[in-house]
Amino acid sequence: MSIQTRRERERAERERLIVTAARDLAEAEGWDAVTTRRLAAEIEYSQPVLYSHFKGKGAIMAAVAVRGCEELTADLRASTASAEGAYGRIAAVGRAYTDFGRRRPALYDAMFTHLVDLPFATPEAPAPLQEAFGELLRSVEPFAREGEDLALLTETFWAGLHGLVTLMRSGRLPEQAHDRRLALLVERFAPQDPMAGTEHRGAAERA
Repeated sequence: MSIQTRRERERAERERLIVTAARDLAEAEGWDAVTTRRLAAEIEYSQPVLYSHFKGKGAIMAAVAVRGCEELTADLRASTASAEGAYGRIAAVGRAYTDFGRRRPALYDAMFTHLVDLPFATPEAPAPLQEAFGELLRSVEPFAREGEDLALLTETFWAGLHGLVTLMRSGRLPEQAHDRRLALLVERFAPQDPMAGTEHRGAAERA
């Protein structure tokens, strides 16, 4: 192994440790507890070493968000592995997304709540962000009407899922009705009633 390759691997490992420590600390105590000083103490690196990898807390949160999108994508894909038909897939994706947000609140906040220096909804968005959105889009696609803006429709479905997650976590919505709310949201995008949403029917049957 060349010296350059070893240094690159060591640098990647330090970055992984920093990101993991930040995420673990945020999950345990919230993002307010995550500071470069605290992280330096947790992983026994000096603050200058941290700053040689990340400009500050915001850059660390952005790295956490990117890793989180990789995990979300994996969860969404796994959820559809045994789903039956287009309706089964969109229902499974909705369940997996909301479960992810409820299980990993600090990670979810870094991804979709706190302001981070990441481009969303642009070609410049990091690949993990695009892949996560792509899983949502593929679940919505069979139900898009002809000529409808698929990306906009997917964003609206995503916004509905995000609203369920954040309102439940804040106590604005009671947990016990989550399954019914999620079913209502999915049904509006993918109606099962044979007399409802006939414009969607052909696309759904082809999925």
